[in-house]
Amino acid sequence: MIPDQWYVVLRSRELKPGKLVTALRMGERMVFWRDQEGNPVCQVDRCPHRGAALSLGNLSENHIQCPFHGFEFDPDGRCVLVPANGVSVAPPKALQVTTYPAREAHGYVYIWWGKEKKEYPALPWFDDLDDSFATSELVDHWHVHYSRAIENQLDVFHLPFVHHDSIGRGNATVSDGPQAVLRTDSMEIWVYNRKDDGKTAAQKAGSLPKPQRPPFLIFKFPNLWMNRISEDMRITVFFTPVDEENCLLYLRNYQRFVRVPLIRKLIAWMINPGSQYILNQDKRVVSTQQPKKSGLHIGEILIPADGPIILYRKIREKMQQNNY
Repeated sequence: MIPDQWYVVLRSRELKPGKLVTALRMGERMVFWRDQEGNPVCQVDRCPHRGAALSLGNLSENHIQCPFHGFEFDPDGRCVLVPANGVSVAPPKALQVTTYPAREAHGYVYIWWGKEKKEYPALPWFDDLDDSFATSELVDHWHVHYSRAIENQLDVFHLPFVHHDSIGRGNATVSDGPQAVLRTDSMEIWVYNRKDDGKTAAQKAGSLPKPQRPPFLIFKFPNLWMNRISEDMRITVFFTPVDEENCLLYLRNYQRFVRVPLIRKLIAWMINPGSQYILNQDKRVVSTQQPKKSGLHIGEILIPADGPIILYRKIREKMQQNNY
């Protein structure tokens, strides 16, 4: 994983007030809860006293209580009570639960996975996604490293083969470019696939004219992707790391080509079965890739159409080494 980044780990509606939620994220068992103000809290699901799972405990006056010996910890991870010592005795400072900064926005819970900072960067998002869109969403589990799932959505020339009966119809097997432009925190990709006329080879990205439309695909590091199908239809995906061999895809459909109340929401939900079908087509193939984790030096022989994937791997490696 890339350190010192915001990662979406849950949907907001998965975290109910007064309830403890445990989940494996970033290769670590975590416990999530809401404080008295409704803000999300994310902590390692392990009591520092004897290692019991805090998620089996209870919430008590804005504290999480260990089920084993009743130790209580506040939203910052500090132990505020050791019952065996008595209420009047201050708990040892060493009794601290690892706590990750958590924020909530756009219907998701984000955590900061990295070193604590005085000021944190903005949460990854697309500012042109607003309330004018009706939305629907789904969550899909993939038995792959999250980097492989991301690369599948940056791969612009697998469509005629993996999706031959869905979004890949038309047999557009030749990939001119694609053009991939690196911004401060994102990649923008323009796709130019066409049928093979048997005469002309694929054009290199550098020989294509400057794009006259917004990018088809946008990827924001570390794990947010958008397919900009049109001004009125988008798809976003957060690729959430579970562990080294599993990830979750938090997918959301956006539409505003139908604006009639009730019907607009129904149309958004009608898109879901198609999205799931396409995801299943991808997952069937991507889950067979070896090695499980992506990287710059894993023995693959890449071609010009892999340009966005190569760029992603270069930037990801630099970010892992804190050189970007």
